[in-house]
Amino acid sequence: MTYFTKDFLNFFKELAGNNNRTWFTENKTRYEDAVKRPFEAFIEEMITQLARQDKRITMTPKESIFRIYRDVRFSKDKTPYKTKTSAIISPGGKKDKSTPGVYLEMGPEHIRFYSGAHVLEKEQLHNVRSYIASNMKAFDQVITEKEFSGSFSEILGEKHKRIPPEFQDAFAKQPLIANKSFYFYSQLKPGIATDPELVSKLMDTYRIAKPAMNFLDTAMHSN
Repeated sequence: MTYFTKDFLNFFKELAGNNNRTWFTENKTRYEDAVKRPFEAFIEEMITQLARQDKRITMTPKESIFRIYRDVRFSKDKTPYKTKTSAIISPGGKKDKSTPGVYLEMGPEHIRFYSGAHVLEKEQLHNVRSYIASNMKAFDQVITEKEFSGSFSEILGEKHKRIPPEFQDAFAKQPLIANKSFYFYSQLKPGIATDPELVSKLMDTYRIAKPAMNFLDTAMHSN
């Protein structure tokens, strides 16, 4: 099924050069027809597909999709609208950025599929580090697996400058122990938005990501 027309990407291209309330108001109907409603239908199908793989996922599109309106209160960039659309599909809901789920970002520059453990509480981080240190070989196999490394970025995340003494030996063998978070993404060409196989291709990306997601999910709850 095709969810988006070419105007999905064209709308954001034009918005980038006309990022003001007057232009957006004049193009509000176009936004709803080309972006808002198709994206809601697309995310509804993605939720259905992902829930078949993870029974903990019970979100609705409304609970999943981020607003197009930017929060400019503390930003030097005062443009009012985002030039891409995004949603998170996670077992813990939109506000849960620790449990590995799926974050989708779609715009004219790229389509990205993110996953991993992005914001970890202190105890969760300790659990992940301990689990990696105790399962070094399994972790290395997951992140260096040919399909995964060919589809996704390296494991990303801000790093601590100081490593707790108990993890020094593990850090010497696996520098990712220093990470505060562990996330990764796959970047697809924006033209895939109009591909009838969009959902199928993203679910294949999910399949490739699943071993890393499962490892981190298990690690977070290991103690």
